[in-house]
Amino acid sequence: MNQQDPYLLTPGPLTTSATVKQAMLHDWGSWDDDFNAMTAEVCRRLLDVAGGADSHVCVPVQGSGTFAVEATLGTLIAPQSRTLVLMNGAYGQRIGKILDTLGRAYVAIDKGDYRPPRGHEVAQALAANPDIGQVVVVHCETSSGILNPIGEIAEVCRQAGVRLIIDSMSAFGALPVNVAELPCAALVSSANKCFEGVPGFGFAIVERELLAASAGQCHSLSLDLHDQWQYMTKSGQWRYTPPTHVVAAFLQAMKEHAAEGGVDGRLARYTRNRDRLVAGLRALGFRTLLVDEWLSPIITTFLSPHSPAFDFGRFYNAIKAQGFLIYPGKLTVADSFRVGCIGQLHDEQIDAVISAVAAACQELGLSLPVAAPAETPDNLETA
Repeated sequence: MNQQDPYLLTPGPLTTSATVKQAMLHDWGSWDDDFNAMTAEVCRRLLDVAGGADSHVCVPVQGSGTFAVEATLGTLIAPQSRTLVLMNGAYGQRIGKILDTLGRAYVAIDKGDYRPPRGHEVAQALAANPDIGQVVVVHCETSSGILNPIGEIAEVCRQAGVRLIIDSMSAFGALPVNVAELPCAALVSSANKCFEGVPGFGFAIVERELLAASAGQCHSLSLDLHDQWQYMTKSGQWRYTPPTHVVAAFLQAMKEHAAEGGVDGRLARYTRNRDRLVAGLRALGFRTLLVDEWLSPIITTFLSPHSPAFDFGRFYNAIKAQGFLIYPGKLTVADSFRVGCIGQLHDEQIDAVISAVAAACQELGLSLPVAAPAETPDNLETA
């Protein structure tokens, strides 16, 4: 990596390996057999990671992860169907906005900025709305860093006989998911998250029978997953110009993911990153939004200290000057900032960012340990 490039402590795009970057140094013909073989291998590998080789298909979609989410919702949800959306942050809210735009009816369980939707709440909502056909949930809500209880939600959906669609954008590849065992009708993610590729496409892993029954249902030509799947099945090609360099980089990233030990290996490193990061910043006086039970190994939200000397813009720039990019907060209930744990980050980088935070505090004139936050969200136990 170029030494001038900062490390990205964000939920994606993230810091990639030199070999992933190098994979983009070649040009590929979008209809060429060699490129088609790369696409097919990527899809096979993703189905293997998801545990869906016998029951599901993998359909890649050009664009960001949100493109893939909209493609999945627009293709799989019939215009007359009703959906239950579980919200506890910006990305659950975005799912609601997509459904609004598509004209698809939905009801929501909105837990605010950070509390998890629980299985019994989903069961109550499904009982009260027997016409609901599917539940949509974000696996890891990165606006707070919470890891939602997918297992208990999936069990409620199974018992009620409704489909489950998971936006696993920032979790898939590091958090174990078996779409056949959960069960899960569709899982959506993208190239530039826990597999440590670069931005350019997302993908949906969908029950084969459900996708086959979705012909002609999508609101969009370019986002029609069924049409994309059918065209790829017949020709091996993407319908429209694919992000060739991004696909090549992602295949290299998937090989490195497997070499690290797959999901288990990636989860172990990210968990170590989180634990080291949280311990270091807590020692500086910073408080996490969430108690340990709900901390994901993807990104952690820290509450801003109560001090007139603390200004996030200056804080951010002071850390950036030392070679690290962090994320602003997305909470409505309290001032905060976020620090990611994913990407090519190891002990050395985590220790260095802790030191960078301490140096930034001193540059701003904050005493260490920093002051407690001005406002503490109620019921932080979130149980």
